Amino acid sequence: MTSRELPLGEPVEPCDRLDRPQRAAQQGQFVTLEPLIPERDLQQLFECSNGDLERDQLWTYLPYGPFPDIAAMGAWLREIAPLADPLFFTVLDRKADRPVGMVSFLAIAPEMRSLELGHIWYAPGAQRTSINTEAIYLMLCESFDRLQYRRVEWKCDALNERSRTAALRLGFQFEGLFRQHRIVKGRNRDTAWFSMLDLEWPVIKQYMETWLYRAEPGAISLRAFNSE
Repeated sequence: MTSRELPLGEPVEPCDRLDRPQRAAQQGQFVTLEPLIPERDLQQLFECSNGDLERDQLWTYLPYGPFPDIAAMGAWLREIAPLADPLFFTVLDRKADRPVGMVSFLAIAPEMRSLELGHIWYAPGAQRTSINTEAIYLMLCESFDRLQYRRVEWKCDALNERSRTAALRLGFQFEGLFRQHRIVKGRNRDTAWFSMLDLEWPVIKQYMETWLYRAEPGAISLRAFNSE
């Protein structure tokens, strides 16, 4: 009797180190990602994200928020600040010198060299600016360049059209839909999954740096670059 050889995946070179994202500031031209410190960040994070319909809608697709008062948001920030996964950062607008949102690394799997970017939100005035692009650029540099991870994920509510558009614009590839994946605030959530791989990063990095630092504002489309 002869046996048919079964297909196998490509061999993966071992990595000498299995590091995790650092709880350390990452500075760009437009933003600094500062490790979350509730005592320092609470007042301005609350003011930019709560208090009227536009700001309250920031929390629509997240499992927390909006917060009825600053004490409630403070309790939440104090709960999440010590965590290593998710590892939360405050996004500081360098020009305004004030917090305008939050991001995190999560689902961190050093042995698989994979992680996710998530818990991302920005104040209305910071949306559709260079802030999100550079914040994600800094996180991708940490993930692929320093940590040498193989895969970075982006997940969102399938109904969150803004997040889905952002993922594609930034160079992530749509992988599929996890149906009835979660229950969030008493409602069904289908989850859209996206990813970026280490072999894709060098070209995406070049596009992002051109858009952020070399092109005239509005002269080129990052989405057009990443859809080529």
